[in-house]
Amino acid sequence: MAKRTEGGWFRRLFSRSTAEPLDPTRDDLVTVASCFDDAQACSAVLDEAARTQPAWTEAADVVLRHHLVLPSNQVDDAAAVAAQDGYEVGPAAELPESTGYRPRVDDGVPLVLQRVQVLDALHCSQERSRMAGLAQRRGGAVLGWDALQPAQPDAASG
Repeated sequence: MAKRTEGGWFRRLFSRSTAEPLDPTRDDLVTVASCFDDAQACSAVLDEAARTQPAWTEAADVVLRHHLVLPSNQVDDAAAVAAQDGYEVGPAAELPESTGYRPRVDDGVPLVLQRVQVLDALHCSQERSRMAGLAQRRGGAVLGWDALQPAQPDAASG
């Protein structure tokens, strides 16, 4: 797992910084980490994301998006339950071609639930599990998750 060099959770929790939260509607957001394979651990995905371009910045906020397929009559309920944990319905997103997994859900419609947070392997895994339960209780399925951050200028030039 990537090491924190920016002071960790303690500094973020007690910092007097008034940095603006990440705006999930920014048009310069790029995918820095993603997983559409149930067998792949969040820690492995994030380790790889820290080493590849565009690189994930561990101490910075991400827009964490969960991609679900739910029966159409369950979407509003799932969104309301997820909203209790700070999730919002995000815009429909193109999924990577490599996923290959398309669950059969009767009258299934895609749903993206997203929120802004600092991402680490533990919380990613917890949220992934939470979304699996949310979808399963409503007769749906989770396709995967991805994390977006603003594009870094040096990444584009290198």
